Amino acid sequence: MGLLLLLTSTLLFSSFHSGTALNADLKITSVDLSVEPSNEVSRGTNVTLRCKGKVLTSRIDALIRVYTISKDDIVIYNKTTSSSEDFLYHLPEARVSNNGKYRCRMHMMGEEMGSQAVTLSVTGMSTPILQLSKAIVTEGEAVNATCLAPGETGSIWFNFYDGSKDVDKIGPSSNPVMFRPKGVGDHVIRCSYSVFVMPDKFSSPQSNAVNVTVKELSVVPVLTISPQDNVYEGDALKITCSVNDAMKYYPDALLLLSQGDTLLSTGNTSVHANWTVQATGPKLIIVCRLYVRSAEKVEMKTVSVTELFSVPTLHMSPSEVFQGDSIQLTCTSKILSYDKLGGEPLIYRLESLEDNMTQANGLFVFKAKKIDFNYTCTVVAKGIKKKSNVLAINPKVPVSAPKISVHGSAILGRELEISCLSETGTPPITYTLWKNNKQNKAVRVQEFHKPAKFTVLVSEPGQLHEYFCRASNGNREPELSEKLRTAVIVPMTEAYLMVLPTSGDISEGHSVTLICSFTGTPPVTVGWYRDSDSNALNLTTTKINTTSYTFILSKKHSDKYYCKAQNRANSVESNRVELEVGMAKWKKLLISGTIILVVSSVVMVGCVLFIRSRRDAASFYDDKGGREANGTRGSVASLPADVSNRSSYNIPVTV
Repeated sequence: MGLLLLLTSTLLFSSFHSGTALNADLKITSVDLSVEPSNEVSRGTNVTLRCKGKVLTSRIDALIRVYTISKDDIVIYNKTTSSSEDFLYHLPEARVSNNGKYRCRMHMMGEEMGSQAVTLSVTGMSTPILQLSKAIVTEGEAVNATCLAPGETGSIWFNFYDGSKDVDKIGPSSNPVMFRPKGVGDHVIRCSYSVFVMPDKFSSPQSNAVNVTVKELSVVPVLTISPQDNVYEGDALKITCSVNDAMKYYPDALLLLSQGDTLLSTGNTSVHANWTVQATGPKLIIVCRLYVRSAEKVEMKTVSVTELFSVPTLHMSPSEVFQGDSIQLTCTSKILSYDKLGGEPLIYRLESLEDNMTQANGLFVFKAKKIDFNYTCTVVAKGIKKKSNVLAINPKVPVSAPKISVHGSAILGRELEISCLSETGTPPITYTLWKNNKQNKAVRVQEFHKPAKFTVLVSEPGQLHEYFCRASNGNREPELSEKLRTAVIVPMTEAYLMVLPTSGDISEGHSVTLICSFTGTPPVTVGWYRDSDSNALNLTTTKINTTSYTFILSKKHSDKYYCKAQNRANSVESNRVELEVGMAKWKKLLISGTIILVVSSVVMVGCVLFIRSRRDAASFYDDKGGREANGTRGSVASLPADVSNRSSYNIPVTV
């Protein structure tokens, strides 16, 4: 066994030695990384990362070492050397872009080891410098701005400000930036920058301030309107939007002529429009806009307009309608300028998605649809068209005859919940509970297919047949339910137990009948019980107010008996009746006969014994007298011959 372990150990050692021949005589024991002069330095400090590796080796020749420096897990430098001195990685004039977590890893002849992470924090950023291409510009003219971040490296974004407002934000590839100061006057421009070292951002202070003066454009738009006074709806206006002579210096200008949100015309030097006036209000505002690059010049004028007729209104009669009902819509508009209309009538038109109708008097009569629908009406005269607001019509579904029902059982003396529900009908629906043609309670239900619930006290057995309900959801005749058809359950009030036969012999072998009488609404379940057993002797259900139970008696039936009567309302117990079961008559006769027989037997035995004792006494005296006379009394030889030969004999006894 010892030889086998030795051979196994030798084989394992040989295998291990052959597989690790390159580094069997070398082992890296530690790799440490440090920051000099400190982990926290100010901007411009010369920083050195010192990587120190310790190696155990038996070799005397120079060993090749490979150092890898990484920042935030990204390799930034590799160095191969045969020197055993510490490896130094320099960061001259450190910037915030050098902030991060650094690691050093050393590789030697198949062995490698990494250091723990060290954090370098550099504070301080250079003040940016702003340069502008122009100090004086006109409205819409662009300025080139360059923001410099002296000595900063890394991912840099620049921000430009006009006073306190952001102008632009750009990356390093878009510097310089072109922007247009908005507004005539002096503008103070500044910039700043941010260095991103994910996931952090470092922001610089703001740069020097540079002033830019924006001068007003010498061109202005010119707006002319004819006529401008005594204007009525339907009149034609001649409108011109143009610019002054300085336009030749700005060939890229744009003119826009508009009224409200309606664009009337566009052009470059001058635009014209012949526009038929439609009064959207007592005054109309006409606007002429001039755009030169990003600059905007505006001129506007107000025109007072007299309406020919008012905006129409659309009314419905009746105010609520049901599906299929006749409906009347009236479109009305007030004439304001009779002279200008010249007797021309107003034309009314009713419009919807499905159909259109035209009437001279504005009165429209038709059947309400089965779905919701919208209508508008328009009025036209002298080429002027005005439209009313949209009128939404929602035809209601009439209520169906409600159904009346109860929840649970109706028990005399208790509260009962009555429900009323119409299967169809547009809510809200008002349900009213009536009793003997007198209103009892009312409930308004806002949800579809939700019943109205009423709580009443059942005080009389026939009271519920007096209830009915009615439902209404508008100006139609209410729908009535049938009268409530629910039986009232009278609770069990008492139970009485009696036994038949009521008198006489109640003994074994005879039958007995227990009769349970009670008051309460059937069906009633009756059970017969005895005090010594909680289980029912018998259970039965009856629709009348009395029932019975008959059984044959035995001695074990001696006990107190009672009955329980139960209906859907409650249960009651009867009085208790005690049964004492006597012995059967034949048993009594048997016992009496046995006693008489025993007594008779005892008497007879006594008599026999008494007679025998007397007879024996007489014989004794007779024998004694004979012996005295004959000398042989009491012997056999003295008896007669015929007597001595008989087997039995009688001796008369004289008492």
